Amino acid sequence: MDLIKIACIMLAVALFLGILTSGGKDEMPAVSAELEGETIGSDVSGVAGAVQAEEESEMSEPAVSKPGPDPLTLEKGESKLAGERKNIESKVRATVRLIEAQGAELFPSFREEGSPWFQDGFCIFVWTADGTQLVCPSDQSREGKNIKGLKDADGRPIGELFIETALSKDGEGWIEYNWQDRNSSEPYRKCTFVKKVSSGGETYIAGADLYLENYIVCRNLEACKYTDEPGNLQIAELLNPLSLDRNLELNCSIAHSIINPGKNAASHIVKDPEIHYILEGQGLLYIDGIPVEIRPDQLVYIPAGAVQTTYNTGDTTLKFLIINQPARSEHSAEILD
Repeated sequence: MDLIKIACIMLAVALFLGILTSGGKDEMPAVSAELEGETIGSDVSGVAGAVQAEEESEMSEPAVSKPGPDPLTLEKGESKLAGERKNIESKVRATVRLIEAQGAELFPSFREEGSPWFQDGFCIFVWTADGTQLVCPSDQSREGKNIKGLKDADGRPIGELFIETALSKDGEGWIEYNWQDRNSSEPYRKCTFVKKVSSGGETYIAGADLYLENYIVCRNLEACKYTDEPGNLQIAELLNPLSLDRNLELNCSIAHSIINPGKNAASHIVKDPEIHYILEGQGLLYIDGIPVEIRPDQLVYIPAGAVQTTYNTGDTTLKFLIINQPARSEHSAEILD
């Protein structure tokens, strides 16, 4: 065994004994400092993690293989989402090191509202390796229940994915899914970061959630409702900042539009420039009387103030995207028919 490995083991044992023997609620500030002082650039295995490196290498673990960006590339992210991702990863990893040092006796602290583990919509949860919920600060009624069979709004087995990801070779990872809880009328996007913990001969899974709806917009067409526009045109808004309850850093809209065979949209004028991108079918788009044949994978730019109407000349449904800048509103177009 080389000198570096020996030094790491001695340092880890000293850290473990020092924290374990200090005990008591008076020492909580030191625990909080460890959690909140964590940085993304630190060793993710932690000092204590070096002690169990040899043991873990001999364990048989399920493989979870997912393509993903290089961690060093991710460090260049400057968005609010990037900051929150780093923050959650940092807190979960720091919590794992503390559990490795103090064990399950630390769990009651996770339920204390206002603590570093449970505040401002953030909380740390803990499972056993077989899926039993040990700590769930946001809903303690779930504690003691095995939720390995947990599924998301689309029926994906996310309980099993949590376990597989934490017990994989990497020992940690993100799971993205579509979630619906008792307080929401529609599903929303959510991400959970999980990490394996080994302490006192026990294996746990620690994790925390990230609510993607606070940072990105991800919608499925089947979840969007179509409205009937004048002249046999049906539109479903995929994205429109005017209909969202939060401010986006853009002012454009995208709508999925359909015209059935043999039908046409009413002639109208759009006050601002508009883009049509054809997805399926074929037709004829008149722009100020000039005919433009349209087909799949074609983009058409329509100048502001132009009179336009679209005919479905095929025997299948004509489907296309309408992109408006600024975002489409009820006052954006003037119907002429």
